[in-house]
Amino acid sequence: MHSDTPSSHSELIFFGLGAHLSQVQVPVQVGVGAAFDFHSERVPRAPLWMQRHGLEWLFRMWNDKRLVKRYLTTNPIFLAILLRDFVLIRLLKRAVKFG
Repeated sequence: MHSDTPSSHSELIFFGLGAHLSQVQVPVQVGVGAAFDFHSERVPRAPLWMQRHGLEWLFRMWNDKRLVKRYLTTNPIFLAILLRDFVLIRLLKRAVKFG
């Protein structure tokens, strides 16, 4: 961590982690994806029409081929867990309602 960080008296600090997460000791970590790349203009944003229609992920995947594997392997797992939790919550609410 940079030596100025502890004395900055900041309430919120954003880290761009290119290193192992275990090297940073903070109570809460939030992934910001490509936000730093976009703000630094290192990576181009998708055209506005794609952003407006929720297709920025497709633009990013097209321009960064390493995202293909990540999106195709992790997104279905996330969606399956989301669907499972949605169904479980609905079932639990129904059980409480009729219990």
